[in-house]
Amino acid sequence: MKIDAFHYVQLGTAYRGLQPVPDEEVIDLYGGTQHIPLYQMSGFYGKGPSIKQFMDIFSLPEMALLSCVVDYFLGHGLEFDQAHLYKDVTDAIRDVHVKGLMYQWIEQDMEKYILKGDETFAVLSRLVAHGKQLFLITNSPFSFVDKGMRHMVGPDWRQLFDVVIVQADKPSFFTDRRKPFRKLDEKGSLHWDRITRLEKGKIYRQGNLFDFLRLTEWRGPRVLYFGDHLYSDLADLMLRHGWRTGAIIPELEREIRIINTEQYMHSLTWQQALTGLLERMQTYQDAESRQVLATWMKEREELRCITKALFNAQFGSIFRTFHNPTYFSRRLVRFSDLYMASLSCLLNYRVDFTFYPRRTPLQHEAPLWMDQLCTGCMKTPFLGDMAHIR
Repeated sequence: MKIDAFHYVQLGTAYRGLQPVPDEEVIDLYGGTQHIPLYQMSGFYGKGPSIKQFMDIFSLPEMALLSCVVDYFLGHGLEFDQAHLYKDVTDAIRDVHVKGLMYQWIEQDMEKYILKGDETFAVLSRLVAHGKQLFLITNSPFSFVDKGMRHMVGPDWRQLFDVVIVQADKPSFFTDRRKPFRKLDEKGSLHWDRITRLEKGKIYRQGNLFDFLRLTEWRGPRVLYFGDHLYSDLADLMLRHGWRTGAIIPELEREIRIINTEQYMHSLTWQQALTGLLERMQTYQDAESRQVLATWMKEREELRCITKALFNAQFGSIFRTFHNPTYFSRRLVRFSDLYMASLSCLLNYRVDFTFYPRRTPLQHEAPLWMDQLCTGCMKTPFLGDMAHIR
């Protein structure tokens, strides 16, 4: 199910297996509302006591596998324990990653799974040319990183980075002080030497952020760190260490393409206009007015469903419920200063470009844009780039 920033389930997005759960059942399951109590989803890393947030690349196969297995069991009348099913599926997804099976499959067909990174190379090269110091911290093993980066960036990719750290074990890399850095040689063998400095061109395994900060002296807002996982990559760095953070959200490219279509802009504009009319005209309660209001309400509901389906028939946009931000959007804004579809979006800006925070309308400022909507003067901005600031 899809949850908004205020912990409400978006009706029409709850599924049992592959079948939608009726709105009435969802409301009944949550005590007459569709609200999820805070204690059920308050885990810092997206894993609350009873609810898990699916929000990374491994979530797609995990959700698909869970849904298909549940649907099979229900369709064939087979009894099962939900907790056991969830654990088995989660363990299977984890093992494919941890045991290296995923790396093996990708390495066998790089062209199929990894895109050439001409634009990525252009971004990194430009940063180096302007005197920036770059570092790479990844959970993947060096053999996989080396083959992948050679395919994406080229054989000399290591010359672009001042520090390269593999098998970092994020997010514990950011919180656990006990794991030291170890140096890897060209054959992948570990050295026993104590690490007193991090050298360019060398490969280091594991370690921890506190030693990293001590050895590099790269601290606070002088550092801009990019990652594609809000919790494993960005949360600790922003909240505990004051780094600037950039989130890579590939789905953003498609979402921006959709919101710039004429169908979306027309649907959203009229939807907002209807909302303003409903709010203003609800004071009229005679029979004829109530009939008009009911017609507008029905039309607004139809528009909301049409707008949702433009993004995804089951869940809609990953950034919004019908009108509220999603829970994912709330965490995204909290943990990232900047978010974009790809690192290549930086090619649209100079290296010394300043991103200024955008003014977000507050609730008591709403009449400013509602008046514009109701008088037909609203203009939908064209979002030409794919980078947005917190």
